[in-house]
Amino acid sequence: MPSDAAPDQSAADGYLQRAHLLAELGRYDEGIAELTALIATEPAHLPALTMLARMHLAADRPAEALAAAEAAVEKAAAGPAAVPALVARGFALLDLERWKDAAATADEILARAPGDAYAQRSAAALLSASRNGQAALDAAWRGVELSPDEPEAHLVLGLVAVRLQLFDLAERAYREALRLEPELGDAGQDVGVARLERRRYAETLEHLTAMADLPVARPDPVRTVDAGIRRLLLSVAGLSLFASVLVSALAPASPGASRLFAVLAVAGVAVLLRRPATWRPGLREAMSRGLVVPVYAAAAAVVLLLAYALVGGPWPLVGAITASVVAGFTAFARR
Repeated sequence: MPSDAAPDQSAADGYLQRAHLLAELGRYDEGIAELTALIATEPAHLPALTMLARMHLAADRPAEALAAAEAAVEKAAAGPAAVPALVARGFALLDLERWKDAAATADEILARAPGDAYAQRSAAALLSASRNGQAALDAAWRGVELSPDEPEAHLVLGLVAVRLQLFDLAERAYREALRLEPELGDAGQDVGVARLERRRYAETLEHLTAMADLPVARPDPVRTVDAGIRRLLLSVAGLSLFASVLVSALAPASPGASRLFAVLAVAGVAVLLRRPATWRPGLREAMSRGLVVPVYAAAAAVVLLLAYALVGGPWPLVGAITASVVAGFTAFARR
């Protein structure tokens, strides 16, 4: 067979199966290599392009995921066939913080498949993270109506509800999801692409419900998001202040070690903020209600710590300590 000939169906299925198995083992680069080999000989292979996009998402590569999803959408026929690729595109746009484009993708999903449960709940999740509002809630309810026995449908309804501060609904939806799938609470630990959406929804809902103190108690709906972001800012400010003071003490005796510790401190902050999709929407809301100063002060503290790690000198440390104190006090005063 010539090298540029398309593989037969059994060969294509073999590529897909190997890629899927590798992804479920967390071996994303190897799985991507399998899919790339298939796509090289069959560029219009929609399942391969869609799986490639999902695999890049699972590997935290949103730009590559977006490119693969766009290619899949282009190859797909009109109608519901493109929905999985559109969902992957929407997630990639969210991870790239292209909120308007993500919302437009959700609208397209709703238009293409009004009677498909997967499409409805996926669009609801995208709208909740990008634009929010009644359209997200309507799509989430529609997803539940179409597939009442699927835990993901109730999980998305809970996710939309907690972002809309409908806490009673969020608690009921999450409890129903757990009733249908008791292991759902551990979904954030899954790897692979088979349960990519479930993992993302579970991680986000877990974070948001923790911020809202759900399901133990119903918080004040005006203060919920602010309180969660304030705790996050206090953690960042506290870590930055501790690191800045310790680095200042180490600097006279061992400048190299102090700069290395500054790098480790910045990495620690990065770990705290490793899932932007779970806190960034709440951050925007909290800033609109008066948390601008602690947000920018905390960011400045981290940037100044990084500046010290790169160039040294006393002034970045002085600035980092000052910014950390400002961030901590202003966030604490926002209770």
